[in-house]
Amino acid sequence: MTYRLGPNAEAAGHRLAVHESLGSTNTEALERSRAGAVGPLWVVARHQEAGRGRRGNHWTSPPGNLAASLLLAVDDVEPAKLATLGFVAGVALVEAIGTHPLSPSDGERGWVPSTSGATPRLKWPNDVLLGGAKLAGILLEAETLRDGRRIVVIGFGVNVAAAPEGLPYRATCLRQCGHAFTAEEVFARLSDSVVDAIRLWRQGEGFPDVRARWLASAAGIGGPVTVRLGEGQVQGIFETIDEAGRLVIETDDGTRRTVTAGEVHFGTAATAA
Repeated sequence: MTYRLGPNAEAAGHRLAVHESLGSTNTEALERSRAGAVGPLWVVARHQEAGRGRRGNHWTSPPGNLAASLLLAVDDVEPAKLATLGFVAGVALVEAIGTHPLSPSDGERGWVPSTSGATPRLKWPNDVLLGGAKLAGILLEAETLRDGRRIVVIGFGVNVAAAPEGLPYRATCLRQCGHAFTAEEVFARLSDSVVDAIRLWRQGEGFPDVRARWLASAAGIGGPVTVRLGEGQVQGIFETIDEAGRLVIETDDGTRRTVTAGEVHFGTAATAA
């Protein structure tokens, strides 16, 4: 199959560059922006050899999985609101890989209900889980270019056909969970859902609406959570995310604490941590 933008993305003026193989789609998008490329531009690779995750972690993306990055111009966005684009991306990705069936008039196969009975869940700050295992990750990288333009690249890595092995956490893929769909089909849906989510976000002013949708699909709310912060940690109950997207925890001593970044563990993993 061929990678194609969805109809909403095409109507919104998004462009697409497809590569057989790249080191990193995020790196390619950043290099294109430095060379003068203007967003919105999608960069997709059938095989990604040196994908990056948060905190410099390596992201494995074999053929059959989706590796895609979206270059956006953000000159009109307040710098403090840029980080909330991660939640926009999460909401869009869950919408794209959800199990809502499509009608025959949509001209493409509808989603087959997951054999595991699981629905995608968002793990703070930028992962997607299916059946409690990691299905996808999102990476944001922002930069101010030499000509003064400010851009952000949103990278999506989705395990469609295969789940990596030998990781310190459980991972899964859509095929393993009963979804017989290709990376190309997932991408077309994602390109459309991103358009809708960005419109909802409204350059950061609409983050309360995005936040509500994110919370509706969030994993672990109301349950035990542990966040590792360097050599320390915060432990308690995952209460919500605040108006800036920070994790809000009711700690074991009854106080409320907000966390900007950290390694998050839920449920029994939180207790073990």
